[in-house]
Amino acid sequence: MKVVPATAANIVAAGDALRRGELVGMPTETVYGVAALASNPDAIRRTFTVKGRPADNPLIVHLASLDQLSDVARELPPAAQILAERFWPGPLTLVLPKCPGIPDAATAGLDTVAVRVPAHPVALRLIEAAGGPLTAPSANPFMGLSATRAADVDAAVADGLAMVLDGGPCEVGLESTVVDCSEGEPRILRPGGTSRADIEAALGRSLESGGTTERKAPGMYARHYAPSTPLRIAASLGAEDAGLVFGSPSNANQIAMPAKAAPYAIRLYAELHRLDECDLPEILVQAPPETSEWEAVWDRLRKAATSAE
Repeated sequence: MKVVPATAANIVAAGDALRRGELVGMPTETVYGVAALASNPDAIRRTFTVKGRPADNPLIVHLASLDQLSDVARELPPAAQILAERFWPGPLTLVLPKCPGIPDAATAGLDTVAVRVPAHPVALRLIEAAGGPLTAPSANPFMGLSATRAADVDAAVADGLAMVLDGGPCEVGLESTVVDCSEGEPRILRPGGTSRADIEAALGRSLESGGTTERKAPGMYARHYAPSTPLRIAASLGAEDAGLVFGSPSNANQIAMPAKAAPYAIRLYAELHRLDECDLPEILVQAPPETSEWEAVWDRLRKAATSAE
């Protein structure tokens, strides 16, 4: 795998590669992504090929700042402006009416675009080096386990990249929260790194989830974010079981996880990658608390535990 440190020179080289139409592994605060220049339809289509991703699954466009939003979205509704000003840079994606110049390949042919400003210095410098916004879906095969460390970027995906910039472990560890602001009342399409409580506090009202049959953003399939090893959620683990537990492990294939949601989320994908490499028949995950703080973790675990259709 072509992993290189995220030095100034390597970021410039990665920006040059993106302008040539190549793909680059990019760190963000959420997960590592496959970056392509958002104005290059050929590069975007290559992203789908490298990931084995279906064309009806739109990408998130990453900006260097809110100032670039007018390049990709033709409208910023009042609620979206509040959220952008409050949470960008950060793990929040807004679905907005798109500008005509955004390739249909990036938006699954929809009239909306999913967009955010990442809170990672390497990602922001790479967007600037590339000269424009970047699409950057997670650096894993479609439905596979996301990478929060450069070493966990899928090798088959990495073969299609010019390089992977190593920006260290991701500080959030779960993908961004997606809020649909494209029509009517905002709705949460995917829970993630920005909590529902913080979003609702910023807007001064509660938000519903879902409410659309269109896939306006990533992460809306029933199965997603899954290791190769079958995963099951359980009330508790037996002494011989392998997986993630609260409290003391009973064997070498049990991993003790934090009791709080945010540090648990930071470690989740990395620990599942570790277990996925152990040739286990099954990974068990002790069920977290059923509280609002754990909404995004539960979303990822349920999707990972769903059988492939």
